[in-house]
Amino acid sequence: MDFAAIRKRLARWYEQNRRDLPWRRTRDPYAIWISEIMLQQTRVAAVIPYYERLLARFPDAASLARAGEDEVLALWSGLGYYSRARNMLRAAKKIASAGAFPSDYASIRALPGIGDYTAAAIASIAFDLPYAVVDGNVRRVAARIANDARVNVQAVADGLLDRKNPGRSNQALMELGAVICLPLDTRCSACPITVNCEAHKHGTQKDLPPRRPKAETVRLKEILLVIQRRGKILLTPSARVHGFWDLPQPFQGARIHKRLGMFRHAILNRQYSFEVCSAFIMEPAKTMRWCKVEDLHALPLSTTAKKALRFLPR
Repeated sequence: MDFAAIRKRLARWYEQNRRDLPWRRTRDPYAIWISEIMLQQTRVAAVIPYYERLLARFPDAASLARAGEDEVLALWSGLGYYSRARNMLRAAKKIASAGAFPSDYASIRALPGIGDYTAAAIASIAFDLPYAVVDGNVRRVAARIANDARVNVQAVADGLLDRKNPGRSNQALMELGAVICLPLDTRCSACPITVNCEAHKHGTQKDLPPRRPKAETVRLKEILLVIQRRGKILLTPSARVHGFWDLPQPFQGARIHKRLGMFRHAILNRQYSFEVCSAFIMEPAKTMRWCKVEDLHALPLSTTAKKALRFLPR
């Protein structure tokens, strides 16, 4: 594998074609860290508004460290994988306590919620440290370049790393996987390294890496209750997302009044069909709480609660 040639072609292509993303306009390790945490298992388009809102509210680790979990979860609501937000808050407290963002790989890696990939990304992009990243995009590119599903991906990533500019080098490789070397719709005609790609030569690029079988879809039907009293809405701790609030489901003492609407919601392989109904009660359970309608935005509401509240009678 001609690592030098691939590095050169990738660097040239990246400089001419890279997307203008907000976290690429800074070298601030805090901002880069926030972006990398949000980008874990989440599409770029979905992340951008959350990233901008969170940085506007918490421009540094010290301000984030002072935040309450409810406020952080409320800002994160809808982005999913909420353990990331909790770990982010824990890490911010450690960073603020230390007085500065850690500047070496081992210390970055030791922060809550940070694994090998995220530590390498932050270290290389923010501090020019020579650590190669390995994520799903890099795994796919490496397997196709080598035409080998069992290739040592870390060794390929290390070989492709430009140690003089590791941040750009890592981002170029990930960018290639994100916009050109796609899982199904490969764009080989636009790829800068097809001449170096063994899978392209053998026509096997769409077979690599082998795809995992999808989990069987599970379809569920549930009811959410909109219970109002004197300008307040009844909420219950979410059974689906720890730390969030949801609308209650039918429970003893609740009397359904009428159907307000329905919506669909997917979580991994679970396909939900939610019916939203207004209801009356005498007394709520002790774990439930009343919340003023105008204060709902300040609470960490589940995505299903937000969708259901669109049917709130005006």
